[in-house]
Amino acid sequence: MLEGIEFNQGKGFIISKHIPKDIEPFDRVFEIFKELLTHTSGDLDEAFDWLDSLDKEYNIFTAEYTIHDFEEDLRKRGYIKEEIELTDDGDGDKNGKGKNLLTAKLEAALREHALDQIFGKLKKSGAGNHRTSKLGVGDERDGEIRNFQFGDEMSQINMSESLKNAQINHGISDLHLTEDDLIVDETKHKAQMSTVLMIDISHSMILYGEDRITPAKKVAMALVELIRRKYPKDAIDIIVFGNESWSIKVKDLPYLQVGPYHTNTVAGLELAMDILRRKRNTNKQIFMITDGKPSCVKLPTGELYKNSNGLDEYIVSKCLNMAAQARKLKISITTFMIAQDPYLRQFVERFTAENQGKAFLTGLSDLGQMIFEDYEKNRIKRI
Repeated sequence: MLEGIEFNQGKGFIISKHIPKDIEPFDRVFEIFKELLTHTSGDLDEAFDWLDSLDKEYNIFTAEYTIHDFEEDLRKRGYIKEEIELTDDGDGDKNGKGKNLLTAKLEAALREHALDQIFGKLKKSGAGNHRTSKLGVGDERDGEIRNFQFGDEMSQINMSESLKNAQINHGISDLHLTEDDLIVDETKHKAQMSTVLMIDISHSMILYGEDRITPAKKVAMALVELIRRKYPKDAIDIIVFGNESWSIKVKDLPYLQVGPYHTNTVAGLELAMDILRRKRNTNKQIFMITDGKPSCVKLPTGELYKNSNGLDEYIVSKCLNMAAQARKLKISITTFMIAQDPYLRQFVERFTAENQGKAFLTGLSDLGQMIFEDYEKNRIKRI
């Protein structure tokens, strides 16, 4: 519907294309609002402030459909909800104040919005569409049996149980096997690919007036949504790394923000590899989105050793050790550099050689497309 809203570092949000008037007012505004929410990390109040500012310049609303009508529609359609916050007035009494929050439905809409923007045409090919002629990893039998159903694989047929069924149904003197006699082993589906997406949330991701965290966040939301739809047997985990590293849930993605952090790449890799070690399938990979060289690492004492000047060989050596460990575990690491930093490029060149993985120097606009292409290629190579 709307592809014309952009964020200009000097001017804020601008609408660079005409907003079509021939669609429902809510749908037209909702496209803009989802983009605003992504940039404001899910802050509804800030998103509404931006929407109000855009309205003053571009006449988004009319006398028949106002910003208040839009907010009410969001509430009626289950996209926002009000939660009462209790505050102390100083006299021991609690006062309630309503605050609007995103619902799970709106969080899902933001992921779909990112999917439309980044992977658009690819998602229309339908679920389960793998560009490979090779078979995937076999499912694991769990000891349960059931009657044969159309679509079951021949390899699932339990011959001894099927023959026993045939004897009961037809007798030994007229022993023959029909489709109604067939029994299959129930299976548990195993993920065919396990991916960990590492997102750098160090301060440099918003340094020098360039917003790098929003595109990275969009890619994460789009990749999650795409894998859930197109490759439902695959697993994806998301972690962020700054001074430390931690996992985040899919529902937390819209709210992701940069912190006053250095870049502890080792902590991110340690957590990613720990997650992948626990996965049952053998096809594993790490995608790392970063805009800077590693600049800190945890010492054996528990303190952080930090150095933002050039390439610190102590920190680099720790990262290279992690790359080598991942290679031994057959975990490929693909690094997406979203900056031209020469120190980052030097580090990634050494890191990639140690892991025998891949690296891309990419702009912010095509980051999602490159990640998806690499995801597809890894699947073709590994399955």
